[in-house]
Amino acid sequence: MTLRRVAITGLGVVAPCGVGASAFWEGLFRQPDKSDRRELLDWDPLPYFDGNRKEARRSDRFSQFALAAAAEALEQAGDLDADPTRVGTLIGTGIGGIETNENEILKGHEKGLRRVSPFLVPMMMPNAAAASVSMRYGLQGPCEATVTACAAGTHALGNAANLIRWGRCDVVVSGGAEAPLTPTAQAGFRNMTAMSNQQVSMPFDARRDGFIIAEGAAVLVLEEWDRAVARGATILAEVLGSASSADAHHITAPAPGGTGAMTVMRYALEDAGIEASDIVHVNAHGTSTPLNDAAEAHAYAEMFGTDPGPIVTSTKGVTGHALGAAGALEAAAMVLAMKHGRIPPTVGFEEQDPELPVLNLSTGDGQEWTPGPSISNNFGFGGHNGSLILAPAT
Repeated sequence: MTLRRVAITGLGVVAPCGVGASAFWEGLFRQPDKSDRRELLDWDPLPYFDGNRKEARRSDRFSQFALAAAAEALEQAGDLDADPTRVGTLIGTGIGGIETNENEILKGHEKGLRRVSPFLVPMMMPNAAAASVSMRYGLQGPCEATVTACAAGTHALGNAANLIRWGRCDVVVSGGAEAPLTPTAQAGFRNMTAMSNQQVSMPFDARRDGFIIAEGAAVLVLEEWDRAVARGATILAEVLGSASSADAHHITAPAPGGTGAMTVMRYALEDAGIEASDIVHVNAHGTSTPLNDAAEAHAYAEMFGTDPGPIVTSTKGVTGHALGAAGALEAAAMVLAMKHGRIPPTVGFEEQDPELPVLNLSTGDGQEWTPGPSISNNFGFGGHNGSLILAPAT
């Protein structure tokens, strides 16, 4: 079967470092304040609901983020002029509407179960964001939610690209959304010692001690290459390939030595039809946890070498870790890095860990580059591994 090419023709972002793709890009170069979370402090959903407060209240925060990111992405993509039954919606999430779930559980406990909202289920379900985007724009193709913890955004984008490559869809609106900043969720991560006690994200740094939990969303419009060209769309980048695998090792810890990461990257390279030596940039998962960063760094050294190896960055030093939205935010960062000819820095990295190989990390003010094939990786609790390979539009 001849696989169809996949273009990226739209991009939208909602993140604590910037709402909108341009603000997000600028934010990736700023040092964040010391905090135990990355939060959209002044978030106002009303512009994305035509000022309808009732409709906004019936949408969980993670769905609101997805709708806002999708609005920007679809506006940039322009008139798709597509059969709606061939336009899909795939939005990944790690937790879904946990804010609604937690609030309604407390309400039921304090005020009685009859006071629990009838909108609890449609607001908390992980597929709510995908459903909301699908219904908002009348997208009648496959509408699915990928729920693979911190790999969900990457998996959603890879699955979306395959729907186009294999001929089922002509366009797919895809990405990830997360709003996990509830007291109980944060306590759960904190009590399992996954979060930083220093309230600083330091990917690959010797002092790293955990991640900074975050919220946000990113949505990309993926489109069959020839139809994008035919309608005169601006093509931002191309999806070359992707892969998914499982460590089958431990519910929270990565496979030792980065073996799971190497497996998924090998399959992604095979899917893209390129070699490891073709990769010039890696957007790392880089959560700032001791085990993940160690496994990942060893995997990169083994796969790509370190003399000097591809330019590596972890944008989580700025964005924090947005769980199921992380892969989508990082795919967006990679597309913007291609557009601007500059790779954002690994903010927070200062001290080389003597136990890790020396990677070609982008630091300081970022690093200029000639855009080429790039890989974004994400790894989730449960042993989920995801890789996505993008290239500049040519």
